[in-house]
Amino acid sequence: MRGYGDPRFTAPSEEFDHWLTAAAESEPDKREALLAAWRDAPSGRLSHPREEHLLPLMVAAGASRSKGQRIYSEQVMNTAISAFRFD
Repeated sequence: MRGYGDPRFTAPSEEFDHWLTAAAESEPDKREALLAAWRDAPSGRLSHPREEHLLPLMVAAGASRSKGQRIYSEQVMNTAISAFRFD
């Protein structure tokens, strides 16, 4: 996130975090399509200016055939962050 610590970026980070949570918790086939198009998500590129920031999530989601589950969510330096589990 380009705006860590800047309150102007709180709303965009929350917007992307909401989208990412919905995508991660989707059925695997739908999740794959959504995550592949993350750049088109609300505030996607603003929240993650470089692709490699999302690669660990993509690998874990791709290795699972079950819905993801958000297991952690917090605001750090005015930025929404979450962690997901894939069984």
